[in-house]
Amino acid sequence: MNFSAAPITFILIAVNVIVSLIGFSNADVIDKTIMWPYGIKREKQYYRFITSGFIHADFIHLLFNMFSFYYFGSAIEFYFSQYGLGGNVSYLLLYFLALIIADIPSYLKHQDDYNYRALGASGAVSAVIFACILFQPWGTILIYFIPMPFVVFAFVYLGYCIYMSKKNLGHVNHDAHLWGSLFGLIFTAVLIAVMSPQLFPDILQELLHPHFGR
Repeated sequence: MNFSAAPITFILIAVNVIVSLIGFSNADVIDKTIMWPYGIKREKQYYRFITSGFIHADFIHLLFNMFSFYYFGSAIEFYFSQYGLGGNVSYLLLYFLALIIADIPSYLKHQDDYNYRALGASGAVSAVIFACILFQPWGTILIYFIPMPFVVFAFVYLGYCIYMSKKNLGHVNHDAHLWGSLFGLIFTAVLIAVMSPQLFPDILQELLHPHFGR
């Protein structure tokens, strides 16, 4: 792991880990930061759209999100800089806007439900994963020592989240994965169209010619 190669990614991971670890042993921290649509609507606690994205339900939830974010976030940090797409400014916009936008459907759906709570970096991580497959769909990630193309992992990841959303277990906002994924694709496509439209032919060629191990 090379911090200098992806400093923003490492900083975001560190903040997620630190805040989540604090929350694991401090229920008051969770209570004040968790996504709570009822409280947002009535108390104007809009900060929860952001703070809820830095706390997690348990170690497995944290590990899964941060493992995924490390692989794909470091790649996006490189691509946004290398291809003239706004660098770290665009990367941070992608991350934080995804946190907010991915939670809006849940907010609208549950704004009158006192008992609804949700937490996790789901929206931002999903946005980063689906942004990444635009640049390197056939890159590989090791899952239990089995190489899996990014594009396959992205849909496995999304399928898992949709399945878990239907089970409705705990406070993990699995719905945010779907909306975060869509936002990540749209945001990155628009970014490319505005700042580097010449990338589109190469992106299409890459997607249409599967290859593995790169």
